[in-house]
Amino acid sequence: MVDGITTNPTLIMKGGRDHKQAIQEICKIVKGPVSVEGIGNTADELVKDARDFAKWAPNVVAKVPMTAEGLKAVKILEKEGIPCNVTLVFSAGQALMVAKAGASYCSPFVGRLDDISEDGMELIADILQIYDQYEFKTQVLVASVRHPMHVVEAAKMGAHIATLPPEIFEKLFKHPLTDKGIKQFEEDYKKAAEGKRK
Repeated sequence: MVDGITTNPTLIMKGGRDHKQAIQEICKIVKGPVSVEGIGNTADELVKDARDFAKWAPNVVAKVPMTAEGLKAVKILEKEGIPCNVTLVFSAGQALMVAKAGASYCSPFVGRLDDISEDGMELIADILQIYDQYEFKTQVLVASVRHPMHVVEAAKMGAHIATLPPEIFEKLFKHPLTDKGIKQFEEDYKKAAEGKRK
């Protein structure tokens, strides 16, 4: 059910793990793209980090910030065959620049926009319209997902990917009517079994 993983240094640190070892372990488990983020700020630093990360596993994607330096790094890395995921995108204009730079993935943060009373999902619709209009290869990776409906709305719009925390992933499986139906089936089965024994 999981096609890929997005990571960041904060999450790895919270796990108390060595960065490289944790990423390599994740890459063995998850065969899809694994976004790996460094701490560099300049294009040179970001490129250096990404080249190092790319040596760790074949499915590593370089995660870079939405800055002018980040997009300079994207231009270099994508030409070298290292796919990039541009993170911390909050506007359609930024997303346009991400696609023009040739990034493989663009990560708009919908939950953080909702947190400041903006409509995060409206941004996704705008980005998808722009990308479709110009046939950009960049995929939209919906990030900062706060609840299951973010995932459903993103899927309805045609977003390529959503990255979500484990608790939201687990909620996608759940529905109270499913639980109620299972309980009813179990009760009916027990009654039917008891009737046969009599």
